[in-house]
Amino acid sequence: MTVRRLDPVLVDRIAAGEVIERPAAAAKELVENALDAGASSIAVTIAAGGRELIRVVDDGAGMTPEDLALSVERHATSKLPDGDLFAIRSLGFRGEALPSIASVARLSITTRRRDAAQGSALVVEAGVKGSVRPAAAAYGTRIEVSDLFIFTPARLKFLKSDRAEAQAVSDMLRRLAIAHPEVRFALEGEHVSAFDWPAEPIGEEGRLRRLGRALGRDFPENALPVEAEREGVRLSGFAGLPTFHRGTSAGVHMAVNGRPVRDKLLLSAVRGAYADVVPSDRHPVLYLDVLCDPSLVDVNVHPAKSEVRFRDPALVRGLVVSSLKAALASAGHRATSTGGARTLEAFRAVFSGGGAGGGAGGVQRPNFGSVADWRLPEPAARAEPLQGGFSDFAMPSADARAHLAEPAQDALDRPLGAARAQVHGTYLIAQTRDGMVIVDQHAAHERLVYERLKAERERSGIARQPLLLPEVVELDPVDADRLNAAAPDLASLGLVIESFGPGAVLVREAPAAIAGGNLQGIVRDVADTLAEHGDAGSLERRLDHVLATMACHNSVRAGRRLRPEEMDALLREMEATPNSGQCNHGRPTYVELKLADIEKLFGRR
Repeated sequence: MTVRRLDPVLVDRIAAGEVIERPAAAAKELVENALDAGASSIAVTIAAGGRELIRVVDDGAGMTPEDLALSVERHATSKLPDGDLFAIRSLGFRGEALPSIASVARLSITTRRRDAAQGSALVVEAGVKGSVRPAAAAYGTRIEVSDLFIFTPARLKFLKSDRAEAQAVSDMLRRLAIAHPEVRFALEGEHVSAFDWPAEPIGEEGRLRRLGRALGRDFPENALPVEAEREGVRLSGFAGLPTFHRGTSAGVHMAVNGRPVRDKLLLSAVRGAYADVVPSDRHPVLYLDVLCDPSLVDVNVHPAKSEVRFRDPALVRGLVVSSLKAALASAGHRATSTGGARTLEAFRAVFSGGGAGGGAGGVQRPNFGSVADWRLPEPAARAEPLQGGFSDFAMPSADARAHLAEPAQDALDRPLGAARAQVHGTYLIAQTRDGMVIVDQHAAHERLVYERLKAERERSGIARQPLLLPEVVELDPVDADRLNAAAPDLASLGLVIESFGPGAVLVREAPAAIAGGNLQGIVRDVADTLAEHGDAGSLERRLDHVLATMACHNSVRAGRRLRPEEMDALLREMEATPNSGQCNHGRPTYVELKLADIEKLFGRR
């Protein structure tokens, strides 16, 4: 067959298939152009999910008539003044966006520079460029894309519903708005929640305010600042507390030099940093921006520019992991502030569920009648002992021994307060100066033991204790083989085992911190942990899972009664231990209720 050149319009449509695969991609290219033009305000309007209309209005630098005519030509751009593809300092850079969009839609551009007396306008339809004409316009640029893919109808069949496409546009704009809080962003149209976020002042406060708008109003009070630098790579942003997690990764936002990305390396680093504080099926909420010299990162990996390649990926990953772990450790015992709010909401639901007369799921409120109608019963009616109804209780549900003495005043000023009671053999009640704290004793002690074992391992290796009588643990032969293969790693954790025939192992030494515990259960759970995590992740992560398993077995169990001094000791250690606000499985270890909120619950304010 004869080789021939393709028609230029067809070439543009082929390029559009790579760059503009859906309305959100077209909107992204236009908004990035506005940011590159120095816009301080960007307003986006869509119709039919962006299929019928995408309008982007900005107050950027604008274009001259000559630049406007050239802007819709392929590979014409102002983003590469020196032609260096390996030092990209702008968001858009290849000059493909506008001609690609214009080849598959109707494109209208109206623009004006600040120093120009009037603006210019240009219309391109199906790749056919009209002439540049004068037009009345505000300074900046106004671009309208209508009937997207009308000239390539096959592409329309692969689009999702208008609602789904509109949501994709909204998600894209929110990510750019998070990365550029100094710019006003507005969105309106069908099937989207309209927003208009004002420009925020440059600095930590402004960024945190923008993150609160995008990630939820509870995020700022549950966020930890992240700042670190190593070998010319700087990391900046905010990380949510481990207990402030979500069911999807939609709350994970990352950027490289202000460019929002969904990079596998960075996502893996985030998962590694939160591995032992967030459940495996949950995701943290955070924003991180990696700042480095453009020559140290390649943004040409994918046409959508959502993935990047770092010259030194190990350096970047190590910086992200260590910085996040340091930030989380600095939080100490802090848990999410939303726990108390959810607790109070649960109380309110119980109290209000049945209305004034009670009902299904609600509390039956007693009817005392009027004050005038209340009378003491006659003596005959009080013949039975007044406390006879409590004779079935073998012991009180709450340990009141902590009430025998008033708490020390300095204890009330501590973050977790002074222990006052233990209820249901599981939960500790502590009193603070302005509220109360409810602690899950098992979850809290589990985290304390875990952190103690980790610190001991890093410091000098975990102390181990020989067993007077070695214990034989019978297992499935596959699990036994897996344990024997991991025996050197387990020995570094203080658990010394050896093969004891097919389907059994012999435990000779155990970590001193858990000696005397249920070794049978510990070994079996360690085998299960190795089966689940033994083939993935680093050695350190696998060892952490094993340590967490051992800590769980040696922690204070639910149902064990604690003495007042033990309660206080647990609270004081929580205050001094990093990550004690959540257990090894990512659940909160305590809930704090402010006195003002409790008073509102009972109608006192």
